[in-house]
Amino acid sequence: MTDDSTVPTEPLADLLATLDLEELGTARITVEGVDGAESIDLGESGASVFLGRSQRTPHGRVFGGQVLAQCVMAAGRTVADIDDGDGPRHIHSLHGYFMRPGDDTKPIRFAVERMRDGRSFSTRRVHAIQDGLPILSMITSFQEQADGLDHQDPMPQVPGPDTLPSLQDVFGTVDHPAARHLVNRPVEHRHLEGDIFAAPGPELVAHQSVWLKAIGELPDDPLVHAAVLAYASDYTLLESVIRRHGLAWNDRRLRPASLDHAMWFHRPVAVDDWILYAQESPSASGGRGLGIGRMFGADGALVATVAQEGMVRVKKS
Repeated sequence: MTDDSTVPTEPLADLLATLDLEELGTARITVEGVDGAESIDLGESGASVFLGRSQRTPHGRVFGGQVLAQCVMAAGRTVADIDDGDGPRHIHSLHGYFMRPGDDTKPIRFAVERMRDGRSFSTRRVHAIQDGLPILSMITSFQEQADGLDHQDPMPQVPGPDTLPSLQDVFGTVDHPAARHLVNRPVEHRHLEGDIFAAPGPELVAHQSVWLKAIGELPDDPLVHAAVLAYASDYTLLESVIRRHGLAWNDRRLRPASLDHAMWFHRPVAVDDWILYAQESPSASGGRGLGIGRMFGADGALVATVAQEGMVRVKKS
């Protein structure tokens, strides 16, 4: 793990360094002080503990996608040595809850519990911890390669990424910390309907499509590609909610925060090639908005489906 004095300055190298977790050892998890526990076996389990650094952000809070990606890496490290002859086990789903904002000046510890290793599937629970408190809790599942039924929704017919402006094209000349942060993302984004960073979209619609791709070549490691995809999945998924209501990210009345995140990995993915992220929001109510996204590879394969509910509050003044 790198410290602040050795943080890479190139955005993708910085992300890969952030995902390169340090394994600290094993912790024991026990249950104590429960009435009647002397007659009930509540069990004792161990957790592999990893340490990862945090990327700096303009608002001082850890980017949720970073913690998702690090949890994927931590969990994946604990299944890497499982191979009963049918090949390695790859992540196929994750379900996580964001519980507290993270401090981007502090590292994060990841405690991975080995819930079950079955014949085909492995289940892991990961807690991301800062200052002794969980900031995210996730359950994730891994599966060995298997044959079976196969179908998918078709990829939407949309203009390609080469026809759209990059973040550098739009914000490269803007002298503002938020603009510089957008330009220096490790994952490029190109909005088909136009971005809503500085101004609302022209139409009040609850859907959008975004092309995304890592800005450079990634290691030939399926776990890294899955982690970077999880990282990127958190950038724009709530935008269908705020686009529908004529808002933009820089609206000072807006108070957004991710509450949970679910993701299903359907097929192999290469995140250093273009991916179409088709997003929609079927509902917003009670200060919460739901975003659903489908991710398609450049060849049209549906590689992942994502769902996230977020707090989307708008102050009256």
